[in-house]
Amino acid sequence: MEIVIDQYVDVLAIGAGPANLALAIAVEESGSPDLAHNTVLLEQHPDVKWQRNMLLPWARSQVSFLKDLVTLRNPRSRFSFLSFLHERGRLDEFVNLSTFNPYRWELSDYQQWVAHSLEHVSVRYNARTEKVEPRRAGNGEIVGWTVTLTSGSRMHCRDLVIGVGRDPHVPEVFRDLPEDRVIHSTQYCNRIARVPADRALRPVVIGGAQSAAEMFMAVHDHLPNSTPTLVLRSIGLQNYQTSKFVNELFFPSFVDEFYGTGDDVRGQILQEMNLTNYAGLAPPFLDEIYSRLYQQKMLGDNRTSVLSMTEVVAARMDGDEVVLDLRDRKTGKVSPLRCDIVLLGTGYEPQMPAIVRDLAERIGLDEIVVSRRYRVDHGDSAGGAVYLQGVNEQTHGISDSLISVLAHRSQDIVDDLLDRRAADEARSA
Repeated sequence: MEIVIDQYVDVLAIGAGPANLALAIAVEESGSPDLAHNTVLLEQHPDVKWQRNMLLPWARSQVSFLKDLVTLRNPRSRFSFLSFLHERGRLDEFVNLSTFNPYRWELSDYQQWVAHSLEHVSVRYNARTEKVEPRRAGNGEIVGWTVTLTSGSRMHCRDLVIGVGRDPHVPEVFRDLPEDRVIHSTQYCNRIARVPADRALRPVVIGGAQSAAEMFMAVHDHLPNSTPTLVLRSIGLQNYQTSKFVNELFFPSFVDEFYGTGDDVRGQILQEMNLTNYAGLAPPFLDEIYSRLYQQKMLGDNRTSVLSMTEVVAARMDGDEVVLDLRDRKTGKVSPLRCDIVLLGTGYEPQMPAIVRDLAERIGLDEIVVSRRYRVDHGDSAGGAVYLQGVNEQTHGISDSLISVLAHRSQDIVDDLLDRRAADEARSA
């Protein structure tokens, strides 16, 4: 049992995922040892893993390894992915793969290596946040934050960085099903391991994007006697938009352009870029799925079904079976599909994470407005600040939730941290 203690730090970052690890590197390389020594990352798990429950052995990153945690900001950094490979004695083999797209587990290993390689910034594991509260001066100004952990310990800081990602989206139609019959992609590896592999189950995968397709493929291996079905609303599985011209909108430099445009233009850009990140698959993986289905069909192994232009309009239990009422979007006909387990590749909630919304309510914010440097405007710019990572698509562009801008975004936040401290010193001089 953890002893209940109070710890005081300068900067506290909730979550030790890619966003806050990139921030930790930027802090270490900032030239401010005081800031680095007084920065702590909180990780709720006992280790660092990237997309923990989708670490399938064959799954690859869709983004170049050069867009790691640091290279685009500082290509000479010792924290680069290539430095990781070199230190582990794996550089020659990786080069021989002739790819820019590492396996997901390899990038996950890289991020744990970064966490272990930090010399000044600390990572505190098994530290799950229960609530965040403001600390106020006598005049009511917010001067810092208190983070209470589920262990009962409290962390006090001046500046807070939240990098926990968005909350999983479970569509309303599935929310009344028993918890043991519904698995979101964020739970997949952990939950599917508890299902007996020898059972002849009927899993149904919901969704038409990368996570749904990966679960659809993985369940063939994890449950080899099963008869999987993929249900998607669109006309069929589709490629990501991979035009090099469109990909320029993922450059860190585009964040300035996007932030400076009006809401109507931002909306148009986000809509047109939807297929660059959402509702699509990496082209090689799409080809692999089609080939697998082709082999099954030609060899007479017709245990797999793909139902396109189909949506789930109701879900219920009938004895020990899950019954999904499916509507054919072409004809409007509704028919039942009986199954044993539902796998949701339905993505994430579009609104701010619950931890951010709760904090906004505690400090009396009706609207969450974030500066170009990712700082929440709560009216006390000289006091304790809150920075948000990975949830600012509406103001900073579609790349904000991806790893493409991590390195430069972390520098923006560090610059803001240092500028505010310099302003404090100037005022007190």
